[in-house]
Amino acid sequence: MFYYLSKIFWFFIQPLNLTIFLLLAGLIAGMVGRRRLAVTGSTLAFLILALSAWTSLGAMMLTPLEERFPKPALPEKVDGIVVLGGGFEGAINLARGGYELNSSGDRMVETAILARRFPLAKVVVSGGNGSLFLDGEGDADTAPRLLGALGVSADRLVLEDKSRNTYENAVFSHELVKPKPGETWLLVTSAFHMPRAKALFDKAGFPTVAWPVDYRTSGKEGVGLFRDNAADSMQNTTMAIREWIGLFAYWLSGRIDRPFPAPGG
Repeated sequence: MFYYLSKIFWFFIQPLNLTIFLLLAGLIAGMVGRRRLAVTGSTLAFLILALSAWTSLGAMMLTPLEERFPKPALPEKVDGIVVLGGGFEGAINLARGGYELNSSGDRMVETAILARRFPLAKVVVSGGNGSLFLDGEGDADTAPRLLGALGVSADRLVLEDKSRNTYENAVFSHELVKPKPGETWLLVTSAFHMPRAKALFDKAGFPTVAWPVDYRTSGKEGVGLFRDNAADSMQNTTMAIREWIGLFAYWLSGRIDRPFPAPGG
């Protein structure tokens, strides 16, 4: 139930969709003579769109998430690597084959680099099709093609293809791997997503070393207008809002212990 409610809620609340719904509400209000409601809806839609696309709001919201878990020194010994899904274009890969990457594709590239650096480490790819509406190939189904092409042998891969969200990533990966005391596992995901992911893996009893990748900010953006192109700014704002809502929702539901997890607890 949590999965479906979260997907439906996010469909309506993400900035671009919310802007469309507000514009539609304003249009309908204008058609029935409710001028004040029409102006209010249109004004709110403009403010959401302008703040998301023309300002550094998204980058400023992402920065504390990305800096929460600094990348540590690389351990001398690594028993395994867990990479979370989200780096592939699932619908395109389902239709065309191959391994088309999206803006989070750094997760898979970094995993291939780590796998070559630690040739004895197992590689867990965790991610099914997490979309409620779109049909696509899960990352665990696509990853063997890319990782194999980059020199990671198939016998090292552990594929978890059932998970639909980060909570299931953690629980299902733990069930598959059953990590032993003293083992060192790297957790690879986008830096902005690391606080929630690390907390969920800790809660599932899967100790990991956070290895953040896919940074979206320099950390020095500050308050400003037109600091990036509008499409990237909109994407940053959307990802930031989604992640902060996700942290709060997971905390309220008891899936993580703190609303803003930090290293060491």
